[in-house]
Amino acid sequence: MVLHRTARYDIALLREAFFNMRKPSNRAKHSAFTPHYRMTVAVLGSAVLAVLLYLGILRQQPTVAEEYPIQGFDVSHHQGNIQWQKISPQKYAFVYLKATEGGDFKDRKFQDNWLKAREHGFLVGAYHFYRLCRDGTIQAENFIATVPKKSDSLPPVIDLEYDSNCINTYSKEQLLREIQIMHDALYQHYEKQPIFYVSKAFYNMVLTESFKQTPLWVREYQGKPQLAGQPKWLFWQHTNRGQIQGIHTPVDLNVFYGTPQHWQRFLTDNAIQPTRFEPNQKK
Repeated sequence: MVLHRTARYDIALLREAFFNMRKPSNRAKHSAFTPHYRMTVAVLGSAVLAVLLYLGILRQQPTVAEEYPIQGFDVSHHQGNIQWQKISPQKYAFVYLKATEGGDFKDRKFQDNWLKAREHGFLVGAYHFYRLCRDGTIQAENFIATVPKKSDSLPPVIDLEYDSNCINTYSKEQLLREIQIMHDALYQHYEKQPIFYVSKAFYNMVLTESFKQTPLWVREYQGKPQLAGQPKWLFWQHTNRGQIQGIHTPVDLNVFYGTPQHWQRFLTDNAIQPTRFEPNQKK
């Protein structure tokens, strides 16, 4: 969701991997096609391809995501002024808006997007970008002070990603405790089970074996989500290069795991009045 930060961090990891590759032995220097050289080129090439796909420089394939009829999108101030009247709430069954980040940042477009999206009939939820160097209590307070408690809103989302400036502030155990504090505070206040938005790397390294009952929203641009332990996912962000009439910049597109009937059950479970839905048709 916060492309500029996570993309920059992924590129830094790639650069570090490149410069830390083992130098070839004296024997290998005489041949450019040693097994080690070929393996190194293959690994580096795969990493470069992954980053290009992540950044949207190479075209991401939407075919697999189109198998899921319940579609939505998420936005922040990066999308500028959105013309909500041009977007169909029947085509896009849900929309998530960035509300807050860390302990004091509030997205400057949140209130405007929240009011206008709801006015135009969208099912709306809000998300918080979790800063790994801030405690869970102050981050929960920031979100609760910003996002209205509405019975017809979607469950709150905590966006969990690597932050290169904060990753070493807490141990894994301490970080999990702080995340738990925010999770529980939002659950208690909004009376809806929070959702975790995660990257594959963050989940596999931090969340595996934790928060078994918390639904997952997975960012994965190279195929269906595949996480350690094969947990079920609820939402899948399959591209950050979507195009929607009424939004002048590329936008994150998402799908819900399930049929329209599953979607109606999800809404009912969250005390939201089921809506009339027109499933998207494949072209």
